[in-house]
Amino acid sequence: MSKPDILAMVMAGGKGERLYPLTLERTKPSVPFGGKYRIVDFSLSNLINSGIYSIYVLVQYKSQSLIEHIRTTWIREGLLKKHFITVVPPQMRQRKEWYRGTADSVYQNINLIYDFSPKLVAIFSADHVYRMNIKDMVDFHIRKKALLTISVIPIKSNEASNFGIVYFDKNKRVKKFIEKPKLSSKGIVYASMGNYIFDADFLIEVLKEDAQKKTSHDFGKDIIPYLVSKKREIYAYDFSLNRIPSLKKYEEQYYWKDVGTIFSFYQANMDLLGDKPKLDLNNYDWPIYASNINSPPSYIINSNLKNSLICEGSKIIKSTVVNSILGRSVIVEENCLIENSIIFDFCYIQKNSKIKNSIIDRFNIIKNNTLIGYGEDKDYYIDPSSSIVVLKRGPRG
Repeated sequence: MSKPDILAMVMAGGKGERLYPLTLERTKPSVPFGGKYRIVDFSLSNLINSGIYSIYVLVQYKSQSLIEHIRTTWIREGLLKKHFITVVPPQMRQRKEWYRGTADSVYQNINLIYDFSPKLVAIFSADHVYRMNIKDMVDFHIRKKALLTISVIPIKSNEASNFGIVYFDKNKRVKKFIEKPKLSSKGIVYASMGNYIFDADFLIEVLKEDAQKKTSHDFGKDIIPYLVSKKREIYAYDFSLNRIPSLKKYEEQYYWKDVGTIFSFYQANMDLLGDKPKLDLNNYDWPIYASNINSPPSYIINSNLKNSLICEGSKIIKSTVVNSILGRSVIVEENCLIENSIIFDFCYIQKNSKIKNSIIDRFNIIKNNTLIGYGEDKDYYIDPSSSIVVLKRGPRG
């Protein structure tokens, strides 16, 4: 099936308040993940790997960290005019205020759709950790002659209050959309992943109509329920059937995590570990692209490492690291113990320190003989739902 012109708009403006203090100085999509990535890298890699090269990244809150990451990692000159990844801050072209909702962020940049003149517009969230062959969703959209296709994933009913829930018939046509319902029944329901394929002309029509209403101007809360009520051609694409190349048998076959809380973020990182990880990023046929900071190889001296990821530039001297992820250029001095923890880039852990069940943000210096995660953490943030200790970003330089 021939591929139509597709314009992607990546929603990367979320505050990520439940990820505090990791979002104290950055937006949620810019939070580091898995040692060497940012959360946004998953959505962008999925688009590039799927052959979608025309991408606008819509930013808003505390966006400088994300803008720098896009500039140093993703800004590449394409061979064709329509190959680009461009950051778009709020332009306030339609009104003198911040984006009021997900739909409003696209509406305020509707000129980009006019200028590009695509057949389809892919609107994807930058907040999730997953791998997706988007070509399959596009083909589904075209086969169904849909005006809008929503990617959905099966979840347990007791998790429905965190998502928009989609009900559809045997032909996958959406019959009902309910935003974050509280369901008492047991079983499986389908949650919206916040990823949409729109017919471009239909999207423009919908955005213009919504702009005249007094709503929250959100796709999930306002636009999709309204379109379903009007019985428009809205279809649900079942992500559980999506497969990327070279997926290993032991991996979770349709891995997708909303890393919106400290605990879910921590769990998703831990899913990278083990001899059979739920998410194995060692896949040359579907790479997740990361920034290149030109670090030397990691250097391990007389240390004990178990089930851990150690990124380039890190140096571990006569210490023990267990079930942990160390980012780039992390220095661990002698006689340290790191267990069940995530250490972001450029941290320096001095002698005789012990860290467990913790997340240490970038540029922290952990002084000699420090204990973190051992019950004496009054100076640090402790996540109330998981008791994970989180250190905010340290001073740079």
